[in-house]
Amino acid sequence: MYQNVKSFCKKEMFQLGNVHYLNCAYMSPLSKKVEEAGIIGMQRKRIPTTLKSEDFFHDTEKVRNLFAKIIGAPDPYQIAIIPSVSYGMAVIAKNTDFKYGQNIVIASGQMPSNVHTWQKVCQQYGLELRVVNPEKSINNYVSNWSEKILESIDVNTALVTLGHVHWTDGTLFDLKNISQRAHECGSAFIVDGTQSIGALPLNISDIQPDALICAAYKWLMGPYSIGLAYFGSRYLNGIPLEENWINRLGSENFPDLVNYKSEYRPKAIRYDVGEVSNFILLPMLATALEQLVEWGIENIQNYCRDLSYEFINDIAELGFFVADEKERCSHLIGVRMPNNIELEKLQKLLNENNIAISVRGNSMRVSPNIYNDLNDMNALIKVLRNYPQ
Repeated sequence: MYQNVKSFCKKEMFQLGNVHYLNCAYMSPLSKKVEEAGIIGMQRKRIPTTLKSEDFFHDTEKVRNLFAKIIGAPDPYQIAIIPSVSYGMAVIAKNTDFKYGQNIVIASGQMPSNVHTWQKVCQQYGLELRVVNPEKSINNYVSNWSEKILESIDVNTALVTLGHVHWTDGTLFDLKNISQRAHECGSAFIVDGTQSIGALPLNISDIQPDALICAAYKWLMGPYSIGLAYFGSRYLNGIPLEENWINRLGSENFPDLVNYKSEYRPKAIRYDVGEVSNFILLPMLATALEQLVEWGIENIQNYCRDLSYEFINDIAELGFFVADEKERCSHLIGVRMPNNIELEKLQKLLNENNIAISVRGNSMRVSPNIYNDLNDMNALIKVLRNYPQ
């Protein structure tokens, strides 16, 4: 067991009241510090004369450096600041040389932001979209998913894209071997890190993705409508989606902006969204990333593992099923429900007891974080134990 499980809890840094919030996979709450950073950001715009030209770049540099540290990226200039995962995927689509007859490999049931782009690309260029389904075990849980993805990649695969974990049940994908196989076939390898980065360690040097796209409002504990993207060497000289002023070389020299430059700022900065210098969202994101660096991503994963240990054992006795620990992460846990559980009745009980989780079909998605404690887990166990038979 993680030795500091009790002392590591950060519940006092959040304002969740009496809600047992076990739903970070939906959206993280804002810490008091992140909320305060946003308020200060709004107040700065009361008097615009207080904003100097350097203020348009200071927070962007800070955010790039912090995110690079979290994912082990060697160069913060390989980090772009984007508004959403779909934006990042659109950048990849624009800068990949697709040819008729190729294929794109994705895992089934992915978030739509990592599906719709590739459906459109396949229609536009005459590609095959290979949607890889897992096998089902005796408990109706997934198995051999990574192996099936590996088997689906061939020399005609233009691109492979999936998450580090599956967003519905926390299934872990073997990114290292999938990346190796993709690159052996000359394929681009893209990772959606939205449901893992910030809670599950990942090092760019180990995985070597060609891009890692990540929304900030879940496990990075930042605000909505902002995200981050790492781009490897395959994409560092591409064409951005927007021809905005701030992604141009020399854009920090405001008096010279009328002398239009055709060159972009170096590496991934060219992909920054227009008006990237958001004086509210950027300070909030920077504060959130600072917290994560201070806490340590491995510590967060260990905390979630220990927090859910007794919960998983207890619900197993009630007929619920959770995949083996080696097959999943600890911060996003898919729980299969017995056949006697009625979705609407369970959701009503959860609401009555101020418990927030995601319930879909015959499964629950329990996603704790460091603002949760054993009281939150026990409240959920109590509801499941007292479900009317």
